[in-house]
Amino acid sequence: MRKVGSINYAEEIAYPGDSATLFAVVAQTAWSFFLDSCYTPLQQQREGCPLTISPASRYDIIVTSPQTTLVTRHGQTTVTDIATGEVRTSRSNPFSLVAQQLQQLAKPKVDELPFYGGAVGYFGYDLARYLERLPSVARDDAILPEMAIGIYPAALLVDHLTQRAFVVGSDAAARQQLLARLQQAVPHYPDFSLLSPAVAEISQADYLAAVTKIKSYIYAGDCYQVNYAQRFSAAVRGDDWWLYRYLRQINPAPYSAYLRLPQGALLSASPEQFLSLHRGRVVTRPIKGTAPRSADSETDQQLAAQLCQSVKDRAENVMIVDLLRNDLGRSCHTGSVTLEQLCELQSFAQVHHLVSTISAEIAADLSALDLLQNAFPGGSITGAPKIRAMEIIEQLEPTRRSAYCGSIAYIGVNGSMESNIAIRTLLREGDIVRYWVGGGIVADSEPLAEYAESLHKGAALQQALRHFLVS
Repeated sequence: MRKVGSINYAEEIAYPGDSATLFAVVAQTAWSFFLDSCYTPLQQQREGCPLTISPASRYDIIVTSPQTTLVTRHGQTTVTDIATGEVRTSRSNPFSLVAQQLQQLAKPKVDELPFYGGAVGYFGYDLARYLERLPSVARDDAILPEMAIGIYPAALLVDHLTQRAFVVGSDAAARQQLLARLQQAVPHYPDFSLLSPAVAEISQADYLAAVTKIKSYIYAGDCYQVNYAQRFSAAVRGDDWWLYRYLRQINPAPYSAYLRLPQGALLSASPEQFLSLHRGRVVTRPIKGTAPRSADSETDQQLAAQLCQSVKDRAENVMIVDLLRNDLGRSCHTGSVTLEQLCELQSFAQVHHLVSTISAEIAADLSALDLLQNAFPGGSITGAPKIRAMEIIEQLEPTRRSAYCGSIAYIGVNGSMESNIAIRTLLREGDIVRYWVGGGIVADSEPLAEYAESLHKGAALQQALRHFLVS
């Protein structure tokens, strides 16, 4: 990489085009994370219904070699200082522990870019147990931790809109170390293989029965909506970086990510933004309402039109909008929470979605981690009211969700944050790959239609896995 200039707290390098070519150098290294916008050129859009391109997701971020790691499992967070090897454990609130570690990084004096180093990683769905009293019914068979966050003094930031790239951070030595690391040769990656097709861990009959049970709770007045999911799993071998590279080709999504951990990996092709915070402005874009895409342009447009006209899908979206407005109200200035878009059609490689946009101004005395905690987990993947929906999820889903439906995020030392909802996400644990698909169940949900919708959402993940199936 040729250095082409510098600004305060950033070294500009030549624009790499595809950031994956740079991340490949460190993709085998634990605690190497790639927040991948999959920013799609206009010429790659479909005819008729183009792929959605979000300016908010124009940045890629690559980090490796954290100075501190925080890993939460079974009520305890292990904080490791990488340089000294010092390890301590705590049962304190994990969000607060991340905030404490962020304070150890020097804050840049400029704010021209969205990220200058900070916390990067994921907050798993089951961190909700640190925030709310929930029953313990579903089986916890996860190997990946409930939270895995690295504190990074330097990062590579790629801006695809302006076609500029920077190694950022207030520590010049850390910036140079990262730049040198990314200039090394790409290591050999063992071939990836799927040893058996990915199969659902519950039967279709059990899925339909769960949807019917949720509808009975709704009719009884317990709740308005519950997001129910089923899990798929498959046996694999080899390096899943190959799998992620193929997934991002067939299903580019604006909040994608690849996270390599000591315990496994996360491969996310998420289309959904959870919370964004920049210069005090908060944005959330919940997704509710899904239709498949078609290779035939006319059929594709008909499917999109049917989704836009669906009373059921719009009602589902409006419920979650109300929930998120309330969640933002816990962290934002009174009167600042604004609905900017309701049920806007957005089209991705495999599906159409209805997406709403809500904005607000964060309270002056609160931080990004306060905002995240006060809205966690995202309402679009729980239901309404949130606590009762999570209780029903725990009762009806046979296994815990792990990282699924949590949030992959960065929280910058400059106070910025971008986070996704970790849907359309594969979890690699040992020789097993797992993923979940589901949807919001409401009073007029048809069980068979909900089952079919869940399969549409998982189609890209199935296609990516089948590409590597051993014949």
